[in-house]
Amino acid sequence: MTVQRIGFAYNPTNDAAVELRERAAGWCREHGIDHWALQAQDFDGLCRELATTDVLVVLGGDGTLLRAARAVIQVDVPLLGVNLGKIGFLSKVEAVELEAVLAKLVAGDFTIDARMALEARLLSGGREDGAAIHHALNDVVVARGALARVVRLDVAIGPTHVATLIADGLVVSSPTGSTGYSFSAGGPIVAPDSRNLIVTPIAAYLSTLRSIVVGPEQVIRARVVDATEAIVSIDGREDVRIAVGDVIEVRALARPIHLVEPAGSQPFWDLFRRKVELLPS
Repeated sequence: MTVQRIGFAYNPTNDAAVELRERAAGWCREHGIDHWALQAQDFDGLCRELATTDVLVVLGGDGTLLRAARAVIQVDVPLLGVNLGKIGFLSKVEAVELEAVLAKLVAGDFTIDARMALEARLLSGGREDGAAIHHALNDVVVARGALARVVRLDVAIGPTHVATLIADGLVVSSPTGSTGYSFSAGGPIVAPDSRNLIVTPIAAYLSTLRSIVVGPEQVIRARVVDATEAIVSIDGREDVRIAVGDVIEVRALARPIHLVEPAGSQPFWDLFRRKVELLPS
């Protein structure tokens, strides 16, 4: 793969990300590489530029990468995260490595990893017509709102009713997202290159259901049976209010997201161990 045009998506509220954007632009000018930069939340702008871009480099933490990933799901361009956050499970590169990694991109010294993404369909009142469709790289979370009141959810996997949960919510995660909210709620870490759905309740009351891993052909359905206030959160970047009777369906997307793996990058399990060691005890 030849890299001739590089895009940079960055977090405009992070001074270090803005400074890194300038460093990246300077390196590209010095080496004659066509480039552009946009804020990570500029979905329409990213989609427009990605159509003629070879690689998108995200400058920021995991939240910034997840915002940019929304556009990459629409326009299939390889994605590389440069970490400026505290932990950065999704990033293979730290800020100090920026110039060296850009050189590897231009030299073609990298491979591509395929990662499964998610599609969530929000069915108002459980009706199929007019379903709102959202996409996520990490997870789709059905949860109580700001009020400290639990929600009651009927959860089904495929045609089978699995449980009625009284809980703070439910996380449906991709393998890439298994290191995120699902992990915090007690779910397993799943190899990121696998194709599975991880279903994890959040603080479930008197439930034997802990966490379930199913194949990519399954559809997860959660119906809101009772709630004072409830939301669906898409990759933590977008919250949608839902009501009693609404149904959320989550399935695997057929087309994966492609992440760049620069030569010499740490294997996932080494990276995971190192990142976990950085977590506060």
